[in-house]
Amino acid sequence: MTELTAPNIVTSPTPSDRRRKLLQNLLRGERPYMLYIAFVILLVVFSLSSPWFLSVENFLNIGRQTTLVSIIAVGMTFVIIARQIDLSIASTLALSGMAAALAMSHVDNSWIVGAAAGLGTGALVGLLNGILTTQLSIPSFLVTLGTLSMARGLAMMVTNTKPVIITNETYFAIFGEGSFFGIPVPIAWTLAAMIVGILLLHYNVFGRRIYAVGGNPTAALYSGINTKWVTTAAFVLTGTLAGLAALVLSARSHAARPDVVQGMELDVIAAVILGGCSLFGGRGYILGTLFGSLIIGTLNNGLVLLGVSSPMQLVIKGAIIVAAVAFTKR
Repeated sequence: MTELTAPNIVTSPTPSDRRRKLLQNLLRGERPYMLYIAFVILLVVFSLSSPWFLSVENFLNIGRQTTLVSIIAVGMTFVIIARQIDLSIASTLALSGMAAALAMSHVDNSWIVGAAAGLGTGALVGLLNGILTTQLSIPSFLVTLGTLSMARGLAMMVTNTKPVIITNETYFAIFGEGSFFGIPVPIAWTLAAMIVGILLLHYNVFGRRIYAVGGNPTAALYSGINTKWVTTAAFVLTGTLAGLAALVLSARSHAARPDVVQGMELDVIAAVILGGCSLFGGRGYILGTLFGSLIIGTLNNGLVLLGVSSPMQLVIKGAIIVAAVAFTKR
């Protein structure tokens, strides 16, 4: 006689189960929960330390100040998940801004030509990084260290270190000074970059391939993934977003300068790592990068309001990067 067994019934977790799991993750110090806690702690500490911190205008300032870092950090998330690094992003931004301004000054002051030149220059630098890294098997750290110097030198050479003035009002409105449904344009571009990044990384086959390449390059190769193409595409995306950040910066300042944002790669890498990306590849997400960028921006803003010197700010940010890297190895 056949014994009847009850079918396995899969039940959804109850609210108490979810609360218990959340508490367990908090006690183990797992991300992304610790990231959210760190952000809340920063808000509480700085709000108690400065009466101006909690103002709406100050939060808008934080959003504007983190625009460049947040936009480029989206691309850097792809690069780091793919087990690579890009140190040339700040120099790429400077060169892209100069290309955009010079293109407008030579082609009827057209903002479309300028935008295309800026984005195209960033993409070309990213393509160069990707080709040198994948085709010549040179570590990306060394490749981008070299292109960092090359791009910055080219930005200074094209005008003999002189800035290029921009006068196109439409360019200012689209990339720097306008608003989109009440949202300042720089913040709107940040949100657009984040949405595109989320769609590519979490809802597209390209994102799955990025995770595969970063998690286990050999297994990804044997499974039929063109690892060289995927890695190169990540660098191109980062370069293009550096070009977009250059458009935003030059539109806000009404000029392109070859010496801007030196050392900004530190903030970008810090934001991505704080956001949950592992420097060893295979792990990371865009929303975490956004929170990491906001933590860096909030930290910078709060330290300025408290009167902390610029050298000490660099020391604090460097210590945060070391702590974050140590945390990712757990």
